[in-house]
Amino acid sequence: MEYVSGEIFTANGFKRGYLGVENHKIMDRGKSNPPKKPIHKGLIVPTLVNAHTHIGDSFIRKRNLKLPRNVEDLVAPPDGLKHRLLKETSDQEIIGGMRESIDEMTKTGISHFCDFRENGLQGINHLKKALVNSNISPIILSRPNQLAYNKDEVDLLLKNSQGIGLSSITDWEYSEIEKIAKHTKKRKKTFAIHASEQIREDIDQILDLKPDFLIHMNCATESDLICVKDNDVSAVVCPRSNAFFGLKPNMELMSKIGIDIMLGTDNAMLNAPNILDELNYVKNMTEVFSIEHLLNMITYNPRKALNLDYSILDFNSPDEFIVLDKENLGVLYISGNQREI
Repeated sequence: MEYVSGEIFTANGFKRGYLGVENHKIMDRGKSNPPKKPIHKGLIVPTLVNAHTHIGDSFIRKRNLKLPRNVEDLVAPPDGLKHRLLKETSDQEIIGGMRESIDEMTKTGISHFCDFRENGLQGINHLKKALVNSNISPIILSRPNQLAYNKDEVDLLLKNSQGIGLSSITDWEYSEIEKIAKHTKKRKKTFAIHASEQIREDIDQILDLKPDFLIHMNCATESDLICVKDNDVSAVVCPRSNAFFGLKPNMELMSKIGIDIMLGTDNAMLNAPNILDELNYVKNMTEVFSIEHLLNMITYNPRKALNLDYSILDFNSPDEFIVLDKENLGVLYISGNQREI
């Protein structure tokens, strides 16, 4: 049996102790020193969750293009630069870029990522091909090919993914989004949507769609955020991506109101999907959040919102944890993969 020791990050905060692992299961856990010398010491944290990605555009980052710093020009469907490039780029290049992003996430302790999949069924198939031989778990939120509801298409998308993830109510005819949201909920699948990313959008219309969670909320007012909290809806923020466009989420206000915050890396053409880079960016951006609060944004909060296993780091549970350096939050060890960094 191999041991790690230090401070174990539980849903109730850090607890001093150790874990003993054998055959990819936690077979020992204690509050004192381990029975033998640990292989690593540090912060023992559940494997990480990247709560919002678009890894289909990973290939664009390698092209070193001068990208427009306007959300509509770069990423808005159907004519944003990203969507034009996706249409004209080969499957091989798109899938190759995805594989690089998947490898990056795996190497940095991410076990799950929630990807908003553009390009309909083809986009889902691209991601599934990129995932072959990987040991990371996707939550695939697909998207219709056109900005319109088609019952047969949505049925097919939901059959092949965990739900639907849309751009924003500004991009769509609202009645079309209503149909998609109702269809998704009827199938008991996840529905999520970008909201108030670059302009304030009607929070009542957004919440009437019964979203499981929202993305961004940069331009939301305090009263909007209170409505989000009152409806028990969580939010994913992507500060590095937002900064590229000159935008900034009001995470301090979200936290004060009591919204469960998650972190995502957003478009892979802008940033590598390393969620610890996102966490450190927030850590340097504001001194409001404790390490516990920040780590919750990439562990327990997204597990709750995405209906992932919450009973981790328990006796006899899978060894889904990483060890972080206490000083710089760098990855020292990833269990499960048995990979040392």
